[in-house]
Amino acid sequence: MTAGPDTDPAPPLLRVMVLTGVALVVGVAASLAAIALVDLVSLLNAGLLVAPRARVQWESMPWLVATTTVLVPTLGGLVVGLVHRHLSPDGRPLGPPDVIKAVQFHTPLADLRSGVISTGTAALSLGAGASVGQYGPMVYLGAIIGGFARRLRLGVPNLASIAIGCGVAAAISTAFNAPIAGVLFAHEVVLRHYATRAFAPVTVASVTGYVIVNVIFERPALFRIESPGIMHGYEFVLVAALGLLVAAGAIVFMRLLLAIGPILGRWIKRPEMRTAMAGLAVGLTALALPDVLGIGTSTLRFATIDGAFGSGEVIVLILAKTVLTALCLGAGFSGGAFSPSLLIGSLIGVFFWTMASGFAAVPTSGAAIYAISGMMGFASAVIGAPLTCILIVFELTRNYDVTIAAMVAVVFSNLVSHRAFGRSLFDVQLARGGVDFSLGRDRAHLGALKVVDYLHPEAVTATADTTPEEVGRRLREKGWREAFVLDRDGRLLGVFAPGSGGATTSIAAGVSPARLVFDDTTDLADAMESLRGFVGDAVPVVSGASGTYLGAVSEADLVAAWLDEAARLRKEENASL
Repeated sequence: MTAGPDTDPAPPLLRVMVLTGVALVVGVAASLAAIALVDLVSLLNAGLLVAPRARVQWESMPWLVATTTVLVPTLGGLVVGLVHRHLSPDGRPLGPPDVIKAVQFHTPLADLRSGVISTGTAALSLGAGASVGQYGPMVYLGAIIGGFARRLRLGVPNLASIAIGCGVAAAISTAFNAPIAGVLFAHEVVLRHYATRAFAPVTVASVTGYVIVNVIFERPALFRIESPGIMHGYEFVLVAALGLLVAAGAIVFMRLLLAIGPILGRWIKRPEMRTAMAGLAVGLTALALPDVLGIGTSTLRFATIDGAFGSGEVIVLILAKTVLTALCLGAGFSGGAFSPSLLIGSLIGVFFWTMASGFAAVPTSGAAIYAISGMMGFASAVIGAPLTCILIVFELTRNYDVTIAAMVAVVFSNLVSHRAFGRSLFDVQLARGGVDFSLGRDRAHLGALKVVDYLHPEAVTATADTTPEEVGRRLREKGWREAFVLDRDGRLLGVFAPGSGGATTSIAAGVSPARLVFDDTTDLADAMESLRGFVGDAVPVVSGASGTYLGAVSEADLVAAWLDEAARLRKEENASL
């Protein structure tokens, strides 16, 4: 999982031209692909009677609406599960965690077939009304387009990772009509640094996406929010309290999502039956509560209108959307958690506003402020991108008061969620897969390097039958002071150092336990921590499964590897054009 070698660096002017060209091409392609995905989902929603407008057009035939409400998500889930099982090499939907991992460790994304199938099943999942989001698939779709730059050899270090960031930024910019948020999302979530070499092309790509969707196609943003802003100073305290409330809701949502997958895996062995069952649950719930179907864009827009929902209806919607989204994603539907997070957070904000203005009779500035603040507080905790969520509000409202209110909610939400859960759902998913960013980007990179890859070829070994004189001679030839003693099966017995325990007549009499032993799973970060206070030539490395001796790593080699990786990261994070 280490970075591959950089190509020979091109002259600065050529690098600028290459990066600008790649950013423009990727920005256009990712924006068009995102628009196509949204249009395809809208077409499916209309044709399959998932969209509210389509359902209203057929309300004269309630039996048809009821039948499609149950069958469409159920059969859609069945098809999604079958496609993943039989056609996808990865056998699962792909999303932002896969993009983050590929960018951070400079490894290729999953093969094109897996990516295309995952995007296709995401369109089907969304089109059939599954309670999932569209932004996760958009992020991966942008990453696929940017990933083609890996094939180019144009003398720009880390070009593939930068191009993936460009694709992600353009997709988010297109989705929200928010180019600044697109730039920040790519850097905050995917790249995790702000080096000029990456920041400049990512900005170009994000603005390109904005121009495509806003100027050329003249498409409206996902939702537009009109609000006069904060009318009472004490409402900032209320918004801060709302931030704490949505943090608790986001933690419950994320824990539920992570728990449901393994439970369903134990209960239902066939993946297509898991997705079909989740689709059936969505369909049956939608018979009484149609707002749970699909992305919920219409519900999201209504949430910003005073009195659009009663308090009882809001509570039911919050619970239903939380459980069904966790169920759909845990069962294996393709889709993201961002869109449902926006909806759930906005509904929690509406509920909070209802309690404050209705039951507590506190004068407020209207439901929109609390819906927006709850929306972004919840979503930022889930995706781990507080700056992105704050900028989305500003770009959608152009209102400083509203943005500041959302910022307060986001800050308090992230303070709690980061401490109680983790930086984001994506980071926790990666940590469960062995990539832990909780202690920083450098720690994750060091954790990906295994000490078994740094075995020293000059390490001296012996057996109990070897004479001390022979071992001493080998050690003098290699310039070492200790030999590693093995049994007949190649397992480590201990360490022998001539003269350390007085004169010995045999190796067996002079062997002592190794002060420190690594196995083949030990990473460089853990190894460096273990070396505190260690004194010796090298540390033996054994197989964790069999105990077989694999070799030894010297302290000097581990320190050199650590310094090399730290220098590479600093260079990447501070690279100029």
